[in-house]
Amino acid sequence: MRRHEHAGPEALRAMQSLATRTFPAAGYHHIGDLTWNWCLALDRADQCPTAVWSQDEQTLAWGWLELPDTLMLQVDPEHPELAHEVLAWAEHTASGPLTIDVTETEPHLVKALEQRGYTQTTDGPFMTCLGRPLTDLPDIPLLPDGYSIRPQRDHADVAGRAAAHRAAFGSTRITTERHARMRDTWPYRPEHDLIVTSPTGEVVAYCQGWYDPANGIGEFEPVGTHPDQRRLGLAHAVCTAVLHAFADAGGHRAIVYSRGDAAYPVPKRLYESMGFTAYTRTHTYAGTPTG
Repeated sequence: MRRHEHAGPEALRAMQSLATRTFPAAGYHHIGDLTWNWCLALDRADQCPTAVWSQDEQTLAWGWLELPDTLMLQVDPEHPELAHEVLAWAEHTASGPLTIDVTETEPHLVKALEQRGYTQTTDGPFMTCLGRPLTDLPDIPLLPDGYSIRPQRDHADVAGRAAAHRAAFGSTRITTERHARMRDTWPYRPEHDLIVTSPTGEVVAYCQGWYDPANGIGEFEPVGTHPDQRRLGLAHAVCTAVLHAFADAGGHRAIVYSRGDAAYPVPKRLYESMGFTAYTRTHTYAGTPTG
Protein backbone atom coordinates (compact mmCIF):
# COMPACT_ATOMS: atom_id res chain seq x y z
CA MET A 1 0.00 0.00 0.00
CA ARG A 2 1.33 3.43 -0.95
CA ARG A 3 0.16 6.91 -0.03
CA HIS A 4 0.93 9.89 -2.23
CA GLU A 5 0.29 13.42 -0.99
CA HIS A 6 -0.26 16.42 -3.23
CA ALA A 7 -0.66 20.17 -2.95
CA GLY A 8 -4.02 20.43 -4.66
CA PRO A 9 -5.91 17.69 -6.50
CA GLU A 10 -3.08 16.81 -8.89
CA ALA A 11 -4.05 13.13 -8.86
CA LEU A 12 -7.47 13.83 -10.38
CA ARG A 13 -7.46 10.85 -12.76
CA ALA A 14 -6.42 8.49 -9.95
CA MET A 15 -9.34 9.70 -7.84
CA GLN A 16 -11.69 9.41 -10.80
CA SER A 17 -10.67 5.80 -11.34
CA LEU A 18 -11.97 4.91 -7.88
CA ALA A 19 -15.09 7.00 -8.44
CA THR A 20 -15.82 5.03 -11.60
CA ARG A 21 -15.55 1.69 -9.81
CA THR A 22 -17.63 2.62 -6.78
CA PHE A 23 -20.31 4.83 -8.28
CA PRO A 24 -22.77 2.08 -9.30
CA ALA A 25 -23.11 1.01 -5.65
CA ALA A 26 -22.71 4.32 -3.81
CA GLY A 27 -24.19 6.76 -6.31
CA TYR A 28 -21.93 9.51 -5.00
CA HIS A 29 -18.75 11.26 -6.22
CA HIS A 30 -19.45 11.02 -9.94
CA ILE A 31 -16.33 11.64 -12.05
CA GLY A 32 -17.89 14.93 -13.11
CA ASP A 33 -18.09 16.03 -9.47
CA LEU A 34 -14.36 15.66 -9.17
CA THR A 35 -13.61 17.66 -12.30
CA TRP A 36 -16.00 20.40 -11.22
CA ASN A 37 -14.39 20.61 -7.78
CA TRP A 38 -10.97 20.55 -9.42
CA CYS A 39 -12.03 23.63 -11.36
CA LEU A 40 -12.99 25.38 -8.14
CA ALA A 41 -9.60 24.45 -6.65
CA LEU A 42 -7.56 25.99 -9.47
CA ASP A 43 -4.96 28.44 -8.14
CA ARG A 44 -5.76 27.40 -4.55
CA ALA A 45 -3.46 24.39 -4.21
CA ASP A 46 -2.25 25.48 -0.78
CA GLN A 47 -5.83 25.30 0.50
CA CYS A 48 -6.63 21.89 -1.02
CA PRO A 49 -4.16 19.19 0.07
CA THR A 50 -4.99 15.71 -1.19
CA ALA A 51 -3.76 12.18 -0.54
CA VAL A 52 -4.28 9.01 -2.58
CA TRP A 53 -3.84 5.41 -1.38
CA SER A 54 -3.05 2.83 -4.05
CA GLN A 55 -1.87 -0.74 -4.46
CA ASP A 56 -0.68 -2.39 -7.66
CA GLU A 57 -1.53 0.83 -9.54
CA GLN A 58 -5.17 0.70 -8.40
CA THR A 59 -6.61 3.57 -6.36
CA LEU A 60 -8.23 2.30 -3.15
CA ALA A 61 -8.91 5.54 -1.26
CA TRP A 62 -8.46 9.27 -1.41
CA GLY A 63 -8.95 12.32 0.78
CA TRP A 64 -9.39 15.92 -0.40
CA LEU A 65 -9.28 18.72 2.14
CA GLU A 66 -10.74 22.18 1.70
CA LEU A 67 -8.91 23.96 4.47
CA PRO A 68 -9.49 24.78 7.19
CA ASP A 69 -12.12 22.17 8.03
CA THR A 70 -13.90 20.36 5.17
CA LEU A 71 -13.00 16.85 3.99
CA MET A 72 -14.18 14.90 0.97
CA LEU A 73 -13.17 11.27 0.92
CA GLN A 74 -13.83 8.03 -0.89
CA VAL A 75 -12.79 4.55 0.17
CA ASP A 76 -13.20 1.28 -1.70
CA PRO A 77 -15.79 -0.65 0.36
CA GLU A 78 -13.66 -3.78 -0.07
CA HIS A 79 -10.93 -2.00 1.94
CA PRO A 80 -12.93 -0.30 4.72
CA GLU A 81 -9.91 -0.15 7.02
CA LEU A 82 -8.47 2.60 4.82
CA ALA A 83 -11.18 4.97 6.02
CA HIS A 84 -9.27 5.27 9.30
CA GLU A 85 -6.05 6.04 7.44
CA VAL A 86 -7.73 8.77 5.38
CA LEU A 87 -9.30 10.30 8.47
CA ALA A 88 -6.04 10.15 10.43
CA TRP A 89 -4.23 11.92 7.57
CA ALA A 90 -6.94 14.59 7.39
CA GLU A 91 -6.99 15.12 11.16
CA HIS A 92 -3.22 15.61 11.20
CA THR A 93 -3.16 17.84 8.11
CA ALA A 94 -6.07 20.05 9.16
CA SER A 95 -4.99 20.17 12.82
CA GLY A 96 -8.52 20.86 14.00
CA PRO A 97 -12.18 19.80 13.86
CA LEU A 98 -13.45 18.52 10.53
CA THR A 99 -16.78 18.55 8.72
CA ILE A 100 -17.47 15.57 6.45
CA ASP A 101 -20.46 14.68 4.25
CA VAL A 102 -21.15 11.02 3.50
CA THR A 103 -24.18 9.26 2.08
CA GLU A 104 -26.39 6.51 3.44
CA THR A 105 -24.94 4.27 0.71
CA GLU A 106 -21.46 4.49 2.30
CA PRO A 107 -21.93 2.57 5.58
CA HIS A 108 -18.22 1.77 5.84
CA LEU A 109 -17.48 5.50 6.09
CA VAL A 110 -20.26 6.08 8.61
CA LYS A 111 -18.87 3.29 10.78
CA ALA A 112 -15.33 4.69 10.70
CA LEU A 113 -16.51 8.20 11.52
CA GLU A 114 -18.53 7.03 14.51
CA GLN A 115 -15.66 4.87 15.73
CA ARG A 116 -13.41 7.93 15.69
CA GLY A 117 -15.83 10.03 17.70
CA TYR A 118 -17.50 12.10 14.99
CA THR A 119 -21.18 12.93 15.53
CA GLN A 120 -23.92 13.39 12.98
CA THR A 121 -25.51 16.81 12.85
CA THR A 122 -29.30 16.86 12.83
CA ASP A 123 -29.96 20.27 11.32
CA GLY A 124 -28.55 22.35 8.51
CA PRO A 125 -28.41 21.75 4.76
CA PHE A 126 -28.02 18.37 3.13
CA MET A 127 -27.94 17.02 -0.41
CA THR A 128 -30.46 14.64 -1.95
CA CYS A 129 -29.16 12.39 -4.71
CA LEU A 130 -31.72 12.02 -7.48
CA GLY A 131 -31.75 9.84 -10.58
CA ARG A 132 -33.86 8.82 -13.53
CA PRO A 133 -33.52 6.40 -16.44
CA LEU A 134 -32.71 7.76 -19.88
CA THR A 135 -35.75 6.06 -21.42
CA ASP A 136 -39.10 7.58 -22.36
CA LEU A 137 -37.56 11.03 -22.39
CA PRO A 138 -39.96 13.90 -23.01
CA ASP A 139 -39.50 16.18 -26.00
CA ILE A 140 -37.39 19.27 -25.39
CA PRO A 141 -39.84 22.03 -24.40
CA LEU A 142 -40.27 24.96 -26.74
CA LEU A 143 -38.52 28.13 -25.63
CA PRO A 144 -39.89 31.67 -25.84
CA ASP A 145 -39.37 33.36 -29.20
CA GLY A 146 -35.76 34.30 -29.83
CA TYR A 147 -34.22 31.91 -27.25
CA SER A 148 -32.17 28.91 -28.35
CA ILE A 149 -30.21 25.97 -26.90
CA ARG A 150 -26.77 25.04 -28.19
CA PRO A 151 -23.20 24.11 -27.17
CA GLN A 152 -20.61 26.82 -26.61
CA ARG A 153 -18.88 27.73 -29.85
CA ASP A 154 -16.23 30.34 -29.15
CA HIS A 155 -14.49 32.42 -26.51
CA ALA A 156 -17.47 34.77 -26.23
CA ASP A 157 -19.71 31.82 -25.38
CA VAL A 158 -17.24 30.57 -22.77
CA ALA A 159 -17.08 34.02 -21.21
CA GLY A 160 -20.86 34.31 -21.32
CA ARG A 161 -21.31 30.89 -19.71
CA ALA A 162 -18.94 31.85 -16.87
CA ALA A 163 -20.76 35.16 -16.39
CA ALA A 164 -24.13 33.39 -16.31
CA HIS A 165 -22.87 31.14 -13.51
CA ARG A 166 -21.64 34.08 -11.48
CA ALA A 167 -25.00 35.81 -11.86
CA ALA A 168 -27.01 32.67 -11.08
CA PHE A 169 -25.13 31.82 -7.89
CA GLY A 170 -23.83 35.21 -6.78
CA SER A 171 -20.33 33.76 -6.89
CA THR A 172 -17.07 35.07 -8.32
CA ARG A 173 -15.26 31.72 -8.41
CA ILE A 174 -16.03 30.76 -12.01
CA THR A 175 -13.95 33.01 -14.22
CA THR A 176 -13.65 32.71 -17.97
CA GLU A 177 -10.17 31.26 -17.54
CA ARG A 178 -11.30 28.62 -15.04
CA HIS A 179 -14.20 27.53 -17.21
CA ALA A 180 -11.89 27.34 -20.25
CA ARG A 181 -9.41 25.14 -18.36
CA MET A 182 -12.21 22.88 -17.17
CA ARG A 183 -13.33 22.43 -20.78
CA ASP A 184 -9.91 20.92 -21.46
CA THR A 185 -10.21 18.40 -18.62
CA TRP A 186 -11.53 14.82 -18.91
CA PRO A 187 -14.39 13.83 -19.09
CA TYR A 188 -15.65 17.17 -20.44
CA ARG A 189 -17.57 16.96 -23.72
CA PRO A 190 -19.00 20.14 -25.28
CA GLU A 191 -22.19 18.42 -26.46
CA HIS A 192 -23.09 17.86 -22.79
CA ASP A 193 -22.49 21.46 -21.67
CA LEU A 194 -25.38 23.40 -23.21
CA ILE A 195 -26.32 27.04 -22.96
CA VAL A 196 -29.50 29.01 -23.56
CA THR A 197 -29.06 32.29 -25.42
CA SER A 198 -31.51 35.18 -25.33
CA PRO A 199 -32.84 37.13 -28.31
CA THR A 200 -29.91 39.53 -27.85
CA GLY A 201 -27.39 36.67 -27.92
CA GLU A 202 -26.51 36.67 -24.20
CA VAL A 203 -25.99 33.41 -22.29
CA VAL A 204 -28.87 33.40 -19.80
CA ALA A 205 -29.09 29.77 -18.64
CA TYR A 206 -27.10 26.55 -18.88
CA CYS A 207 -26.88 22.91 -17.89
CA GLN A 208 -23.41 21.45 -17.60
CA GLY A 209 -23.52 17.71 -18.04
CA TRP A 210 -20.79 15.15 -17.31
CA TYR A 211 -20.89 11.68 -18.80
CA ASP A 212 -19.26 8.57 -17.32
CA PRO A 213 -18.81 6.27 -20.32
CA ALA A 214 -17.78 3.25 -18.25
CA ASN A 215 -21.03 3.24 -16.29
CA GLY A 216 -23.32 4.95 -18.82
CA ILE A 217 -24.34 7.57 -16.23
CA GLY A 218 -24.61 11.30 -16.85
CA GLU A 219 -24.70 14.00 -14.20
CA PHE A 220 -25.86 17.62 -14.10
CA GLU A 221 -23.31 19.89 -12.34
CA PRO A 222 -24.05 22.78 -12.30
CA VAL A 223 -27.37 24.16 -13.60
CA GLY A 224 -28.14 27.87 -13.50
CA THR A 225 -30.35 30.65 -14.82
CA HIS A 226 -29.67 34.37 -14.74
CA PRO A 227 -31.91 35.94 -12.05
CA ASP A 228 -33.51 38.25 -14.64
CA GLN A 229 -34.51 35.30 -16.84
CA ARG A 230 -36.15 32.93 -14.38
CA ARG A 231 -39.68 31.48 -14.64
CA LEU A 232 -39.41 31.15 -18.43
CA GLY A 233 -38.80 27.39 -18.42
CA LEU A 234 -35.21 27.81 -19.58
CA ALA A 235 -33.61 25.45 -17.04
CA HIS A 236 -36.23 22.76 -17.68
CA ALA A 237 -35.64 22.94 -21.42
CA VAL A 238 -31.84 22.94 -21.34
CA CYS A 239 -31.72 20.10 -18.77
CA THR A 240 -34.03 18.04 -20.98
CA ALA A 241 -31.72 18.71 -23.92
CA VAL A 242 -28.77 17.39 -21.91
CA LEU A 243 -30.74 14.25 -21.00
CA HIS A 244 -31.19 13.61 -24.72
CA ALA A 245 -27.45 14.19 -25.25
CA PHE A 246 -26.65 11.60 -22.56
CA ALA A 247 -28.98 9.11 -24.25
CA ASP A 248 -27.39 9.81 -27.64
CA ALA A 249 -24.00 8.96 -26.08
CA GLY A 250 -25.33 5.53 -25.07
CA GLY A 251 -26.17 6.38 -21.46
CA HIS A 252 -28.85 4.62 -19.47
CA ARG A 253 -29.20 6.83 -16.37
CA ALA A 254 -28.85 10.47 -15.26
CA ILE A 255 -28.27 11.80 -11.76
CA VAL A 256 -28.15 15.15 -10.03
CA TYR A 257 -27.44 16.29 -6.47
CA SER A 258 -29.79 18.92 -5.08
CA ARG A 259 -30.35 20.52 -1.71
CA GLY A 260 -32.88 18.39 0.14
CA ASP A 261 -33.64 20.70 3.06
CA ALA A 262 -36.58 23.06 3.14
CA ALA A 263 -34.37 26.17 2.99
CA TYR A 264 -33.60 25.72 -0.73
CA PRO A 265 -36.44 23.73 -2.36
CA VAL A 266 -36.75 25.08 -5.92
CA PRO A 267 -34.03 23.07 -7.75
CA LYS A 268 -35.29 19.78 -6.28
CA ARG A 269 -38.80 20.58 -7.47
CA LEU A 270 -37.45 21.21 -10.96
CA TYR A 271 -35.69 17.86 -11.14
CA GLU A 272 -38.66 15.98 -9.69
CA SER A 273 -40.85 17.55 -12.37
CA MET A 274 -38.48 15.99 -14.91
CA GLY A 275 -38.90 12.48 -13.50
CA PHE A 276 -35.95 12.37 -11.09
CA THR A 277 -36.50 10.51 -7.81
CA ALA A 278 -34.37 10.34 -4.67
CA TYR A 279 -32.14 7.31 -4.08
CA THR A 280 -29.96 8.48 -1.17
CA ARG A 281 -28.96 11.59 0.78
CA THR A 282 -25.96 13.01 2.57
CA HIS A 283 -25.40 13.31 6.31
CA THR A 284 -22.88 15.67 7.86
CA TYR A 285 -20.48 14.46 10.54
CA ALA A 286 -18.61 17.01 12.57
CA GLY A 287 -16.90 17.74 15.84
CA THR A 288 -13.51 17.14 17.37
CA PRO A 289 -12.58 13.47 16.84
CA THR A 290 -11.52 11.42 19.82
CA GLY A 291 -10.42 8.25 18.05
